[in-house]
Amino acid sequence: MYEAIPVKKDIFWVGANDHETDLFESLWPLPRGVSYNAYLVVGEKTALIDTVKSSSMNVLIDKIEAVIGKRPLDYLVVNHMEPDHSGSMKVLKAIYPELKIVGNAQTKGMFESFYALTDDIVVVKEGDVLDLGGHQLRFHMIPMVHWPETMVAYDLESKVLFTCDAFGGFGTLDGGIFDDEVDMGFYEDEILRYFSNIVGRYSPQVQKAIEKLKGLEIAVIAPSHGPVHRRNPAKIVALYDRWSRHVSECGAVVVYGSMYGHTQRMAEAVARAMAEEGIERIIVHDVSRSHVSYVVKDIWRFRGLVLASCTYNMTLFPPLATLLEHLRNKMLKDRLVGLCGSYTWAQSVALKSLLEFAHSGGWELVDPQVEMKSAPNRAVLEACSLLGKNMAGRLKACDGRA
Repeated sequence: MYEAIPVKKDIFWVGANDHETDLFESLWPLPRGVSYNAYLVVGEKTALIDTVKSSSMNVLIDKIEAVIGKRPLDYLVVNHMEPDHSGSMKVLKAIYPELKIVGNAQTKGMFESFYALTDDIVVVKEGDVLDLGGHQLRFHMIPMVHWPETMVAYDLESKVLFTCDAFGGFGTLDGGIFDDEVDMGFYEDEILRYFSNIVGRYSPQVQKAIEKLKGLEIAVIAPSHGPVHRRNPAKIVALYDRWSRHVSECGAVVVYGSMYGHTQRMAEAVARAMAEEGIERIIVHDVSRSHVSYVVKDIWRFRGLVLASCTYNMTLFPPLATLLEHLRNKMLKDRLVGLCGSYTWAQSVALKSLLEFAHSGGWELVDPQVEMKSAPNRAVLEACSLLGKNMAGRLKACDGRA
């Protein structure tokens, strides 16, 4: 028998922990798994807020039965249709044939295209209320955070906001499920990795959602991944607000792509010079070995970025080219960037490609741009040190961003 954990009076966490999936969306590493948070609201009528991935549906069903026994499940509220949240809905409909499925106009079409479900659909719009008797769920549309059909449900009695992917992050909930029961240092880092790689592209829509919801009195934020925020729900909203406005911290990320260590030496010389100038928060990534999701997360956090790449077969070093494509897709902006490139027998491509990336994204260049043939000599390393000193100077004038 699985335990359903009370969140508020007559509201229960009935989610599941996934320790087996190693790649979220077949892209993002899950070294500590992921949780699928579903919530059961019990009034005169019962409502399940979102479901879990199909592989965890038995856990969900056992927890629902532990709370309501043989009572019917009256409503399923679908805030978001990605299969890690909707994956159990067809089975639930078979177990509870009178179940009514609640979604918006966008979701209705997805019910049919994903699961061939067309009956007992309740379509809601902005501000509509579902009265459960003892609990009233009001719905607010937050499209493109991060799919077009995304909405949230707000319980007028308990002041719990059910946000699905918004405010969620990676990591299973092992023992504690609330922000006052777990190591939030770990989870906030994984929430940023989730945000920067999955939601960050839609930062303008995140800002619209925050503006829409800011008038709500919120006692608990209950997302569909990661901890439930009851101690300080305002903090996670403030973090999302900061990240979606591209506000950064005073530090630097150095990313290098190097085949034989020569370009690495350039990157290390830049990093050393920044440290000598008093920059304490410097993260160095070997782009061939750091997964891109961690690199993007760190770049999202810090104001300074140094990119150092060798030329490979007349192109930019492939792992670094992949990183740049991710950064273009995320539409990250308002960063300082320093560039280093190297080549040997081919024409100099690396620095040219890095410059094109910086100019196309409106990134602010820090001089000098350093180019090297084959291996670093004293002049090259001195130029890298100058780049590091100049980056440090700009970072220390972060304009209140630290």
